[in-house]
Amino acid sequence: MKPLRLVMVARRFWPLSGAAEQTLARLAAGLAERQCRSTILTARWHPRWPAEICWHGLPVVRLPGPPEGRWQTWRYARAVARWLRQHRDQFDLVYVWRLEHEAAAAVRALRPKRSGGDHADQRDPQAGTPSLPDGVRPVVLRAQRSGRHGDCFRQIDSGCGRKIKDVCMRAAALVASTPVIRRELEAAGYPRRRIHEIPLGAAVLPPRTAEVQAAARGLLAEANAALRLAPWETLAVSTVRLVAGRGWEHLIAAWPAVIRRWPHARLWLAGEAPDLAAARQQIESLGLSGRILVAGVFDDLDALLGAADLAVVPAIEGAPLALVEAMAAGLPTVATDVPEHRHLAGDGQEALLVPPADAAALAAAVSRLLGDPALAAKLVRAAKARATRDFPLATMVQEHLSLFERLT
Repeated sequence: MKPLRLVMVARRFWPLSGAAEQTLARLAAGLAERQCRSTILTARWHPRWPAEICWHGLPVVRLPGPPEGRWQTWRYARAVARWLRQHRDQFDLVYVWRLEHEAAAAVRALRPKRSGGDHADQRDPQAGTPSLPDGVRPVVLRAQRSGRHGDCFRQIDSGCGRKIKDVCMRAAALVASTPVIRRELEAAGYPRRRIHEIPLGAAVLPPRTAEVQAAARGLLAEANAALRLAPWETLAVSTVRLVAGRGWEHLIAAWPAVIRRWPHARLWLAGEAPDLAAARQQIESLGLSGRILVAGVFDDLDALLGAADLAVVPAIEGAPLALVEAMAAGLPTVATDVPEHRHLAGDGQEALLVPPADAAALAAAVSRLLGDPALAAKLVRAAKARATRDFPLATMVQEHLSLFERLT
């Protein structure tokens, strides 16, 4: 069997780095190890960025962008469709991240053309995984987020959401990374037999020891003096983006109560920060400069998680990858009690769950973990076992590969 050739379409990719981009990067690297080569098709977010680069041996093609505003979004989707039509002989399958304009553009660009409409499986929205005519490239769509800001709700709110959904319904398959996203797709009317739930994957880090933590802290301090920590300081990390719905403002508001009991506790907010100005203003207004650091973007979170003592996932609508990574890293974790986190954390067996948007509850849970090593160790053992069993990176890669091979 000849190696599979994929095109992965995502609006954002390196050097932009969030949960979706990290998952895409890991998946592409894992598939490459299995002789499945991917071309990454993304937007060109800055005019000085080159139109093409090579990332870890994989070609990255940047199309006109960024897709901000109606005109630019249309322009980007049109460029995606044009590129796929022009290069259709160079790939076997297209995997599109997010059910938005570019997803509809990919399905339209690659669907078979025949008089009287589309082929039979597309006329029946409840048909299972379709058997496509020879030469047709299947398009797989990935719903990235759940909740009010998720893929399904955006199709309701967007001015052209209904048209996008009608086209996305014709995709060969849809991928959901959590049961919550799968249920939202089903409730939205997407064909159940075409929805494939493939759990997130994260690399399970080596056991945490004092030596491992010291080495990780030393590496961070060497890279950036602002990341230097005293040996007696405890570090909590949050890796959610500083945008609406991620709950970072409630975590900042919780920190004065934490340091009243634990004066040496430090909080690092890692990841992209579109709301950086608001976060810094809140930190300064609460007198937390030096106690809370907006640490920026990390391409690789191993050193950051290795340096930490605990993790906090304050997202109001869920940040499943951040929780899975903390569990796989062996960090005791506080997370908001939302459906995705409840599923991943076993209803509180693998992390402390607190009500969303509740700064007092966040502060109490963080303080509890810092003051109860036995509880922290118990959560870590359960979380690491769950991550090893249910969320290994190799499983995520293999399940994608199996789906792609069936479709082609």
